[in-house]
Amino acid sequence: MTSLKGKTLFISGASRGIGLAIALRAARDGANVAIAAKTAEPHPKLKGTIYTAADEVRAAGGKALPVVCDIRDEAQVMAAIEQTVAAFGGIDICVNNASAISLTNSQATDMKRFDLMMGINTRGTFMVSKYCIPHLKKAPNPHILMLSPPLDMKTKWFEHSTAYTMAKFGMSMCVLGLAGELKSAGIAVNALWPRTTIATAAVGNLLGGDAMMRVSRTPDIMADAAHAIFTRPSREFTGHFCIDDKVLYANGVRDFERYRVDPSLQLMSDFFVPDDDVPPPGVTVQPLPSR
Repeated sequence: MTSLKGKTLFISGASRGIGLAIALRAARDGANVAIAAKTAEPHPKLKGTIYTAADEVRAAGGKALPVVCDIRDEAQVMAAIEQTVAAFGGIDICVNNASAISLTNSQATDMKRFDLMMGINTRGTFMVSKYCIPHLKKAPNPHILMLSPPLDMKTKWFEHSTAYTMAKFGMSMCVLGLAGELKSAGIAVNALWPRTTIATAAVGNLLGGDAMMRVSRTPDIMADAAHAIFTRPSREFTGHFCIDDKVLYANGVRDFERYRVDPSLQLMSDFFVPDDDVPPPGVTVQPLPSR
């Protein structure tokens, strides 16, 4: 399978950034996309709502269902999934993209923020997956994808932001567990993570503004890598912690320059990429500055 035409994707946090990029890549194939996110009204600092995202999906060639959904709320998650099934007849792909971040140590992390990260990243990922699974079992090539990192249990990933790392690794632990649980049902469960920082509002606002954006890749690389995963046979590819450019290299991509925001600058590594993970030939990345 090389196209997602007619497939239905349920994507959390798809109103902007990587989630929206994945939605638009699927839309170009003619897919149906449920855009499940909280942003119904314009945000003063962040571009995009579920409605503007839906317009972009339709303009790209897909069908869209904007759904207001806080993935911490069980009733909202259940309702959003049922709306998706009612609109499109089922769910083929579940994308757990929604995430909260706070790069703070224990003393600077208030418990409200801790609960937010655990509630969205770990619990929300588990819950969205849980309620999509009965529908995925009916699909011919079902996939669950977490936008979460390899489980590289090193002190350096925890010491500056224990709460955030716990919450993101919780998403990845869902991959381990669900991949094993659902293997016999033929549902693929994988994780996808970027080798470099990605030019999104989160990176611009939290890691260094325009300067950090310029040493990043565009969200398109994550969208193309996700598409490559979704078009693989679900019974043959599950339980993997994928890095974006390695997925694409395995699919025959050799030119990664088109994904760079500023080709004149060296790319910056993202958090959580294991030290022993070797990039594709010709790709060089500078380490992220210590916090």
